[in-house]
Amino acid sequence: MGLKAIFPIPIIQGPMAGGANTPAMVAAVSNAGGLGSFGASMLSLDTIRSQVAETRRLTARPFMLNFFVQGIPSPSPQEVERAVGLLRPVWSSLGWPELPMPAKWCEDFAAQFELLLELKPAVASFTFDILTAAQVRRLHDAGIFVIGTVTTVEEALAWQAAGADAIVASGVESGGHRGTFIGEQSAASLEAIPLLAAVLQAVKIPVISAGNIMSGADIRERLALGASAVQMGTAFLVTDESGIPAVYKERLLAAQGNPTRLTRAFSGRLARGVENRFMQQMAEVEADVPAYPVQNALTGSIRAEAAKRGDPELLSLWAGTGVARSRAMPAAKLMETLIAEIDQS
Repeated sequence: MGLKAIFPIPIIQGPMAGGANTPAMVAAVSNAGGLGSFGASMLSLDTIRSQVAETRRLTARPFMLNFFVQGIPSPSPQEVERAVGLLRPVWSSLGWPELPMPAKWCEDFAAQFELLLELKPAVASFTFDILTAAQVRRLHDAGIFVIGTVTTVEEALAWQAAGADAIVASGVESGGHRGTFIGEQSAASLEAIPLLAAVLQAVKIPVISAGNIMSGADIRERLALGASAVQMGTAFLVTDESGIPAVYKERLLAAQGNPTRLTRAFSGRLARGVENRFMQQMAEVEADVPAYPVQNALTGSIRAEAAKRGDPELLSLWAGTGVARSRAMPAAKLMETLIAEIDQS
């Protein structure tokens, strides 16, 4: 089955872990002919189940679930103590005598994978690492279309070899976490258009372009270059249905120029967001923080408190380089606008 048979409008609403995606957003995109998607990696099994049920109540169209391919880490007490110390300037600024410890480092991907097979969404996508060929076959046996996320040609070839049906080529302009899983994350620095060209030349499966896509003109350009579809995250962050805190949305809508940069400070994995005080305070030590998901779990209480206080300076304001072109409107209206812009010559 090809992409057009699943979603006729070549727009995937990007999966964004951490609550930005909502059933209302996903359903609106799918109902408009695109592919709505959930960043399900940070959700419990019960929450994934309930959000899928609510989405299916709102749409009969296909949608996608996205997961981080990861194991559960076992950092030493010394590693955790050192990481807490690196974060001290931030958490002490909240008036806390100590940093609350997370109940767990991350969700269990193995358990999420089994739930995915049970729920059988039309499409599943994966990032941070690669599935085995056996896992891909299990998804295919369940009737699930499989998409891998790549940031290099080498990763694209690996996903093709594993049996993926398509790949998302994520340029360095993309908001949120980089999907790099081969080599150093910092070395995967190709922008979206050169990456698209290189990956198209290397693989035979459909390629979906991601990074700095905010308008129908951007979509038309990527399709003309050979992309089978595009994936857009930042553009949907400011829609009415987005689940991000109001201060986060306000900061994105007020963005001018190119206010984003890559950082390891929040999560221990390179991710692009709007620069704020947290990123500035941690700039000198961000190379030393523990890898994802340990750092991400340790900063979770800080980010939750910042959201509660309405303080965007301590939130992870994930966004791509095109954030200044964000347009606030309902997700259905954004889809309608993008479709009309694609058709403009």
